[in-house]
Amino acid sequence: MTTSEDNAFRPSRRTILAGLAVTLFAPNIAKAAETAAPVAKSVDAKVIDPQTSKPAVAVAEPPLLVGDYAKERHKFRTELLNKGPAPDKYEPLVAPSDADQIFYRSGLGGELELVAWVSRYERTPKPRPAVLFLHGGNAIGQGHWLLMKPYVDAGYVVMIPSMRGENGQKGNFSGFYDEVSDVLAASDRLRHLPGVDPHRLFLAGHSVGGTLAMLAAMSAKRFRAATPMSGNPDAFAFFHRYPEDIRFNAKNPREFQMRSPICYAHSFKCPLKVMQASEEGTLQARATLLSKRALAGGVKMEVATVQGNHNSSLPGEIEQSIQFFKSVAA
Repeated sequence: MTTSEDNAFRPSRRTILAGLAVTLFAPNIAKAAETAAPVAKSVDAKVIDPQTSKPAVAVAEPPLLVGDYAKERHKFRTELLNKGPAPDKYEPLVAPSDADQIFYRSGLGGELELVAWVSRYERTPKPRPAVLFLHGGNAIGQGHWLLMKPYVDAGYVVMIPSMRGENGQKGNFSGFYDEVSDVLAASDRLRHLPGVDPHRLFLAGHSVGGTLAMLAAMSAKRFRAATPMSGNPDAFAFFHRYPEDIRFNAKNPREFQMRSPICYAHSFKCPLKVMQASEEGTLQARATLLSKRALAGGVKMEVATVQGNHNSSLPGEIEQSIQFFKSVAA
């Protein structure tokens, strides 16, 4: 695939997530390429990138840094050289028929009013557990919501938040950094909804949302457990593959480090189950390294491989996340 063909493929790679609930079960679905290119230990290794049929350029193993990520995040400010909306095409922000559209505030001084979708539920004598689910790609779509039915059927109140700069909303896309503030703000909104148990607030996310779930789970103690699905813990590798998504000062390695859960793997503040698809070999390797570092730092973490590709594995990952949440909260 040429560079121009790869760029042409990228909108399909992301917009397919919006219709994912439909296409998952269609015969002969196309595979989406959300993972990073294979990482060679050296140029001599001659690892081939299956998307380009060319030798993959070596990407060094990210450093393991000292310090707590939440404290480092408090001190760090990303430097955006290119300010603007999220890069993905999007649908109008219309709430699904079985969900309510609410708003939450994020950003400095709460200047951003962002949309979230919440499942309809009846208040019960015992507060309900809740799941904050972070969508894949950089825009929210109706297809994302259709995938939430297993959580709703299992008794969870579910919220999918949109992020700054998505779907025509205000705010600047930063790529895995300021969006973490949106996740934390959305979690505050969810845990204060009437009838929601703030002590049983769970976090899940797929793809881009999987990476954000990792970063949010390192940034606050409010989540009972988290299940990142097919997220890339290594921003160096992710942006090596998708340099056009870089909006920050790429000359500063701290910008990549603060977007890489693998650099602060000891900082997770809740139990995690990290899942990757069986056809995501490179992400599996990164998840293994993440787990090795996290376990050495005393974090409770499981790593699981689910059959399928980046998209087709998602129903199985969601089912496993439900079982994991139940086991943690038993």
